[in-house]
Amino acid sequence: MQNARPRSHRRSAAVLSAALTVLLLTPAQTANAQAGSQAAGSQAEGSRTEGSRTAGPLADAFARAAAAYDVPRDLLVALAYAETHLDGHDGEPSASGGYGVMHLVSNPTTRALERAAELTGRPAATLRHDDAANILGGAAVLRSHADTLGLDATARKDPGRWYRAVAGYGNTSGPETARLYADTVYDLLGEGVRATVAGGEVLTVPATEVRADRGVQEGLRETAPGPASPDHPGAHWVAANAGNRTVAGRPGSHRIDRVVVHVTQGAYAGAISWFQNPAARVSAHYVVRSSDGDITQTVREKDVAWHAGNWSYNTRSIGIEHEGFVSDASWFTDAMYRASAALTRAVCDRYGIPKDRAHIIGHHQVPGATHTDPGSHWDWARYMRYVTGSTAPWSATVDNSTSGAFSASAKWAVSASSTGRHGPDHRQAKPVRSSDVAWYRFAVPAAGTYQVRVWYPAAPGHNGSAPYVVTTSSGRRTIYVDQRAGGGAWRSIGTFALRAGRYDAVGVSRWTSGKGLVIADAVRLTRL
Repeated sequence: MQNARPRSHRRSAAVLSAALTVLLLTPAQTANAQAGSQAAGSQAEGSRTEGSRTAGPLADAFARAAAAYDVPRDLLVALAYAETHLDGHDGEPSASGGYGVMHLVSNPTTRALERAAELTGRPAATLRHDDAANILGGAAVLRSHADTLGLDATARKDPGRWYRAVAGYGNTSGPETARLYADTVYDLLGEGVRATVAGGEVLTVPATEVRADRGVQEGLRETAPGPASPDHPGAHWVAANAGNRTVAGRPGSHRIDRVVVHVTQGAYAGAISWFQNPAARVSAHYVVRSSDGDITQTVREKDVAWHAGNWSYNTRSIGIEHEGFVSDASWFTDAMYRASAALTRAVCDRYGIPKDRAHIIGHHQVPGATHTDPGSHWDWARYMRYVTGSTAPWSATVDNSTSGAFSASAKWAVSASSTGRHGPDHRQAKPVRSSDVAWYRFAVPAAGTYQVRVWYPAAPGHNGSAPYVVTTSSGRRTIYVDQRAGGGAWRSIGTFALRAGRYDAVGVSRWTSGKGLVIADAVRLTRL
């Protein structure tokens, strides 16, 4: 990503990052996690299948930092994964000036790196390049946000109480984007993670039942940022700062004959927030999320976004940013490719742009560009195949009213009271500490990897950690979802290896210590 105005070329932008991962558990944490897994339904419903846990320098660094600053280390690792996928990028800054595994930002408006140096006594240069020091600095900054909020020693033991501290750590430009950032971290805690980092070290964290304490942010809009996009159905709208774009009347004022593909060098929420920051002097028309292909529009197509580093190309193109880093292929998911390709195809159809590599280009192909995005890991062959063909793989949806494919006990009441539901109604039940699962049965066409999406109406009275049970080819896994937020739309809870056949593939359990009604509405499987 790079902005440009006449005779003015500036560096690209973005920030933060989204996804997740984690570290090794202490014996006490292991016992708690095992007990929580059983309480969530490891008997009749099945428990999450865990990968191996191995010790290593990064795991040790997280353990030391968490202990030094009394930060829940699963939360600390999840935050780091959301920011960088646990990659320090050899001390090189992100587009917004963030450094290291913990993405300690140093730019004209945010001085997290300098704050970390002050709190830890470590030089800024060390914090930039040394993973262990950087993780310690991130823990110190996060703890400082907790101290500002007045979290005492007892409150600090509950990961849910850190929600507003995490939102503050994100350095976002507005409260709604701060919630998007924090929700990403807490969604990762609910889903659990396994990641292999440099040197083959494996860091894992089990799916954790955490009820986020959002405080005043509970009343803000849900996880999906912004109202509907004015130009692309299904996308959200969050306007970039007026000082980061040029109002125009395209295609009347300037022809549109190019699509430029970018990588944010940062995270989804961070890129959206950065475009709202007047110090950024950059923007793009769209940003695409890695995990599920969610799209946010930040500049109208009729207007000129500052993304290409070349004024002529800015005036004639649509810029699409993709969450991630050019050096890390893990960000470029099939869901991202498909969603972006569908967007590009629609843009080409709107403006009569040929669907070829002469007109759909990478940022590095812009004349005079100094950037390399989307980089060598971007799969152009797959992307163009999706642009010119179909981006729709096998997919099936089961609603709670689908005959012969949904089953639940009489305790699951039918309700049509909530807005944002899928279909005419949904099921709801009070949480209990016993097995009672509402099951969705699918005819899975072939063994393979499938994305699981869920739909539910969100409301303050719904459950903060509703357990979704997925029947994978290696056993059942439990994923915890905060049904108070992110509703009224398809929400990905992860990708899973499934076997072929007709069976109860996904369920919603009542076995949770979370407060509020558990909702069973609709589930969608998509083969990747």
